[in-house]
Amino acid sequence: MTQLTVFYDGQCPLCVKEMRQLYRYDKHLQRLRFEDLNQTDITERYPELDQQKALDILHVQDSQGIWLLGVDANVALWQAVNRKRWLRVLRWPLLAPIADWAYLRFANNRYALSRLVTGQSRCSSCHIDQ
Repeated sequence: MTQLTVFYDGQCPLCVKEMRQLYRYDKHLQRLRFEDLNQTDITERYPELDQQKALDILHVQDSQGIWLLGVDANVALWQAVNRKRWLRVLRWPLLAPIADWAYLRFANNRYALSRLVTGQSRCSSCHIDQ
C-alpha cells in the first residue's frame, strides 16, 4: 500500500543516493512510490505536478493528494520507513526556519555538492533499484 509518492531528480547523484537508501528500507514495506522527474512522460502521468518546481525542491504527495515540500517531504519519507526519527526535530518551531533555509541552499547547489561528495555532478542514468 503506497502512502507517499516521491518525485526526485534522477540526474542528481546525491538525490539518487538518498532514494536508494529509502528504497532499500521500503522494499518490504511498500509505502513509497519513486518517480524520477526526468522521465519523459512524468507531466502526462502527473498533470498537477509542476516539473520545474519539483526539480527545484523535493516534492512528495501523500495518498490524499496533499503535497509536502523540502524538509517536510524528507521528514515524511524517513518516517514512512521508520528511520531517522531524529529528523522530526527539524520541524520544531525554532529549528524549522533554519532547516528550511539550509535545505534550500542544499537544493540550489546539489550538483556542485554532488561533485564534491561523489566526484560526479550529474548522472545520465542513475537508478535507485541498483
